[in-house]
Amino acid sequence: MADVKAEAKAEVINITIKTSDGEVAFKIKKSTKMSKVFAAYAQKKGVPEGHYRFVLDGARIGNDVTAAEIGLEDGDSIDAYVEQLGG
Repeated sequence: MADVKAEAKAEVINITIKTSDGEVAFKIKKSTKMSKVFAAYAQKKGVPEGHYRFVLDGARIGNDVTAAEIGLEDGDSIDAYVEQLGG
């Protein structure tokens, strides 16, 4: 029983999403879809979903991947940039 709790505990990670005007911390499971995290971030910032693009180590993060699929570890930071359309 203790092994199951320890394993479930290990799946929870703390991440930070950073912008030029600050950062927001999240506690998520590694199985969480990033679209859910991005939606929560947009809600906290009071902007529509899609307002930001999210980048980890120079690569854009898609909405349909999980934290485990992109290799997020406890304490990692994601950069958020305002999405700009046009020239």
